[in-house]
Amino acid sequence: MKKKLSILFIEDDLIELMKLKRTMQILELSHTVVQVNNGEEALEGLQKGEFLPDIIVSDLHMPILSGTEFLEILKADIKLRHLPVIILSSSDNLTELKKCYELGIAGYMIKPLKFEDYMDQLKSLMDYWSFSAFVKS
Repeated sequence: MKKKLSILFIEDDLIELMKLKRTMQILELSHTVVQVNNGEEALEGLQKGEFLPDIIVSDLHMPILSGTEFLEILKADIKLRHLPVIILSSSDNLTELKKCYELGIAGYMIKPLKFEDYMDQLKSLMDYWSFSAFVKS
């Protein structure tokens, strides 16, 4: 059965946040999105229990704490390491991609240039995780 997702969106670019919201509006997706600007804010909220998302969608290149630094800390935390993290980045650097998979990500998506392609990617992502069975706590 398809379920409504709770999504933690880690992104420092306001345009990317607007694209996500616009996509969800156009596709009529009712998932809950909590947005933070960097990995440090995300870890703070997760560790304090302010939110416990079904999935985390994170950029890779961010200020304060990068996506890979965030992953290293998250995956070392026994209470949080099970959370699926999907990287949504403009980087197609093979070294970065491999590093993210070594750190335990659930997926890596490259941000497309065309908005229609972005919508297709996000729809696929949301559809998959809406039907996926996983343990949240």
